[in-house]
Amino acid sequence: MATFHPCEPVDATFVDTAPFRFVSTVDLAITPERLFEVLADAESWPQWVSVITKVTWTSPEPRGVGTTRTVDMRGGITGAEEFLAWEPNAHMAFRFNESTSSAIAAFAEDYRVVPTPTGCHLVWVMAMKPNGIAARLGLELARPVMSWMFQRFLHNLDRYCQNRFSTSPPTPRA
Repeated sequence: MATFHPCEPVDATFVDTAPFRFVSTVDLAITPERLFEVLADAESWPQWVSVITKVTWTSPEPRGVGTTRTVDMRGGITGAEEFLAWEPNAHMAFRFNESTSSAIAAFAEDYRVVPTPTGCHLVWVMAMKPNGIAARLGLELARPVMSWMFQRFLHNLDRYCQNRFSTSPPTPRA
């Protein structure tokens, strides 16, 4: 069994003040309702975020502020998350309450969805505070690659949504 390390219990404003912030955006040709369907689906996350291997909801439905889940990632990292915001079809945010990585002092993500004439616009902010000088230096050096990778995840999300919600013409009846 992995050892968990507590993370700072940050609030939703952490995504604006964190020492490391990564902001990615994408326009999606699906409704905000469809996007939230994807974001609420534990099975979908590993399909578009390549570092995630498994998502497990640990709170019963309905989802909302205080809902919890665990996220397993490559490299043996697991985060125990708690939702700080849950506004269906508009906004969700969560933080790590604890992690198997001692290099993470604080971590949060924020997803804001805005309807557009052709679907919706997603702004995703990943925010973190490293624990210690070595972790800070590592994040500083990795920042450009991480920015590129997070934007790529949103391009993967776009492809995943296109495939998930593509409709084929009805089959004619004989």
